Amino acid sequence: MKKLETLSAIATDLTAVLTAEDRYTRLLEALHLAIPYDSAALLRVEEEQLLPLAAKGLLPAAMATVFKRSDHPRLDIICSSREPTLFSSDSSLPDPFDGLLLAGSPDSKQTIHACMGCPLWVREQLVGVLVFDAVEPSAFAHLPLQYVEVIAALAGAQIQTVGLLSGLEREARHQGQLASDLMQDIQQQRGREILGNSPAIRKLRREIELVAGSDFTVLILGETGVGKELVARAIHSGSPRSDRPLLYLNCAALPASLAESELFGHRKGAFTGAVKDRAGKFELAHGGTLFLDEIGELSLAIQAKILRTIQEGEVQRLGSEKMIHVEVRLLAATNRNLEEEVAAGRFRADLYHRLNVYPLEVPPLRERKDDIGLLAAFFAEKTKGKLAIREITISQEAQRLLLRYRWPGNVRELENVISRSVLKASAGAISGESLLLSPLHLSADLSAGIYTNPDPPRPSPPSPTEGRSGLSLRDEVKAFQVELIKRALNRNQGNWAAAARDLAMNRSNLHNLATRLGIRERGKQGRTAG
Repeated sequence: MKKLETLSAIATDLTAVLTAEDRYTRLLEALHLAIPYDSAALLRVEEEQLLPLAAKGLLPAAMATVFKRSDHPRLDIICSSREPTLFSSDSSLPDPFDGLLLAGSPDSKQTIHACMGCPLWVREQLVGVLVFDAVEPSAFAHLPLQYVEVIAALAGAQIQTVGLLSGLEREARHQGQLASDLMQDIQQQRGREILGNSPAIRKLRREIELVAGSDFTVLILGETGVGKELVARAIHSGSPRSDRPLLYLNCAALPASLAESELFGHRKGAFTGAVKDRAGKFELAHGGTLFLDEIGELSLAIQAKILRTIQEGEVQRLGSEKMIHVEVRLLAATNRNLEEEVAAGRFRADLYHRLNVYPLEVPPLRERKDDIGLLAAFFAEKTKGKLAIREITISQEAQRLLLRYRWPGNVRELENVISRSVLKASAGAISGESLLLSPLHLSADLSAGIYTNPDPPRPSPPSPTEGRSGLSLRDEVKAFQVELIKRALNRNQGNWAAAARDLAMNRSNLHNLATRLGIRERGKQGRTAG
């Protein structure tokens, strides 16, 4: 009767919704109904090693041990057989679990005298073994061979079922993590299109088109804020991998202690806070593209691991001995001079040469000034939508100031300046009113006097400051502000409130600015009627 209960319990668990650990433990508990063991172990076969999946009646050390067939002749005999093996009580072969019987058992200090092993075969493949031990020499003598074979078949099916379910769970976690990373990546994107028609940008587009169709590793070089991430996205979009994921990782934002985990993943318990297994960026990007931004910020130790991944096509999760195959196209970016970093010993020469298969230099904004007007209009339009402004125009005087600034922060700085200026222009404006972005709104950002060499003169309408020479940018902006405010006052017969509305400014802000410029005395009230 107990034998039937055992088989029924195992069969029921095959279709139950259980975790892998629960399935294995319940299998051993069910077998104990009919097999009088003092200890039992279920082990998975991986090439020449056996890894414990579950144990009953054994010390915890048994679950932490990797058993090599070459070191354990009894396990080797079990694995080499197609049928259950019952070892004689006087066998001279050492038992792999001698001394590991659970402490506290009445027989814990006695020698194991009965040992039976069952190889678990599934479709001509050895997937695991069951090992039963007992102190009583005749404990297993009465068990029918056919019954033990049925148990072995069911146990093998259990391992296969758990393996399939675990595989599905891993894939579900992988896809969930991938979706999470991609959604986060989408939220962080600053745009997808490389704007501009300057010769430098047209040349860059041609190079992107050329290299995108290959599978070359690309090293994207350029100053901070030039748009290296957009170049990486353009390369991926034009590649045969465009329908696969593009994963992004900012290496400069990674604490050194987390860099290895983010790149290569980790096993549960590998470090404090590792509460579950997690795939790294290389695994998640398998079949697609991985973009490592600011790669020059990584430590030499992490650089060595990336080099190995490039060379071998394999990653090893932190805390794991298993190698995982990955097939990834790598794009990397840096604002550092890597040749100088190599010479200084801060960057590995071998990794540099692996990355520098096809270098792409993204030009700074000062070398593509023809694009500044287009970019400024794009950023103004983008900000306009956020502030519910009906229309905004950048005045010609403001555009001339934008062209004369050196832009050390490149396109990113231009976007920030335009965003702030549109916000200033909208202060005090009537909702839905059209706005004009003037030098007044740019002055706080561009009054540092950072110049580029002026372009050859182009025909343009006369400006209030035209004819002056030898002025710094700060003085030129100040003079322009003075004349602009005086004109507004003249148009409005000295009415400061009307002049403020005319200049799209808050009245108190106009008073403060006029005081700083010396147009009015501090504390003096201007005419506000009207």
